[in-house]
Amino acid sequence: MPTVTIDRFDLALLDAVQQHGNATNAVLGATVHLSASQISRRLQRLAEAGIIAGHAALLDAAAIGLGVTAFAHVILERHGKSHSDAFESAASALPEVLYCYSVSGDADYLLRIVAQDLPAFSELMMKRVLRLPGVARVTTNIALQKVKQTHVLPLDHLTQPARSRQQIRYSGGDT
Repeated sequence: MPTVTIDRFDLALLDAVQQHGNATNAVLGATVHLSASQISRRLQRLAEAGIIAGHAALLDAAAIGLGVTAFAHVILERHGKSHSDAFESAASALPEVLYCYSVSGDADYLLRIVAQDLPAFSELMMKRVLRLPGVARVTTNIALQKVKQTHVLPLDHLTQPARSRQQIRYSGGDT
């Protein structure tokens, strides 16, 4: 991804769109102090640059009957590209798996899983997750209480002096 330069308006727009993703361009413009057409152009540029990855409605899992959230630490029997690819493909196909990360540490993968209740979670684990290709062992933690959950990414670091690997440059002024 080439380096993208953003200004204070882009930064404010990114913050506003994270907080209120369904706001109209006119509302975003009033928040950021730009016209709706300027907002539209900036949103398009930020999306084309890959900074805005998409738009979605955030559903409350418990409100739609998914009362169990669990985190599974998966260890594979063997390592290598073909083994990882097979596991990743199969894990990605399970709709109950919301996140699948390849991680460092004691496990090879960390999954965030949702289920209706404990019996449904148990069935999912026994009949599907434990049977994913290459799985040697799975340990799980069931969430007891949601303390914090956000989709809003911090943006303050973008205004700090650029680091060599940073792909977004903040100009501080108008672009």
